[in-house]
Amino acid sequence: MDLEELANYLQRDKREVSKMANRGYLPGRKVGGEWRFARAEINYWIETQLPAYTAKQLEALEAQEVPKEEQEPLLAGFLGQTQMAVPLLASTRASVLRELVNLAEQSWNVYDPQAILEAIQQREEMGTTALENGVAIPHPRRPLPQALGETVVAYGRTATGIPFGSPQGGLTDIFFLVCCRDEKTHLRILARLSRLLLSADFVNDLRSAESPLKTWKVIEKAETELLS
Repeated sequence: MDLEELANYLQRDKREVSKMANRGYLPGRKVGGEWRFARAEINYWIETQLPAYTAKQLEALEAQEVPKEEQEPLLAGFLGQTQMAVPLLASTRASVLRELVNLAEQSWNVYDPQAILEAIQQREEMGTTALENGVAIPHPRRPLPQALGETVVAYGRTATGIPFGSPQGGLTDIFFLVCCRDEKTHLRILARLSRLLLSADFVNDLRSAESPLKTWKVIEKAETELLS
């Protein structure tokens, strides 16, 4: 993408985007004196910014990918009870990632679990997906169409919080694994999750849910209310 295309993609003024690029804030490079941006790199940059987005910005991001009137529940649709563990029997970051991939396999849409595990491990090494509220969203940096039949989401909540690299050094106990076949769905799910996680009640309700079924109902109810 050039500057104008990127400005449209980010829904920002072209001059603002130019300043961001010149200051090294956006991933890009100059070709023949003109800025060029790879969509995959920009999408990765967007996902790193999501924790700081407002509800309005997250809604706009979702609407950019799919018109608001066409939006539907995503997590409740991709997350089956067989892909959920409450509690998740893991006590380290490495074991959490392995168990989440094992849960994802229960969807029968995972063709290459080892590729997914390696991809989410590499993403965590680049920067933690743990948030300050005790939630983490492990995911590959890029979609993995060859490793998946369909997009898969898995969920686990450990009995106690574990060190997962939270920015403030806090513990993490809620984990959403997101694995998509395409960038559009990848961004939509991350934006949807980010919107839901803005609500402290949603996070508290997840912690109070004592089974996969009750957890799924919490997620389905929250998504329905968000889209109403």
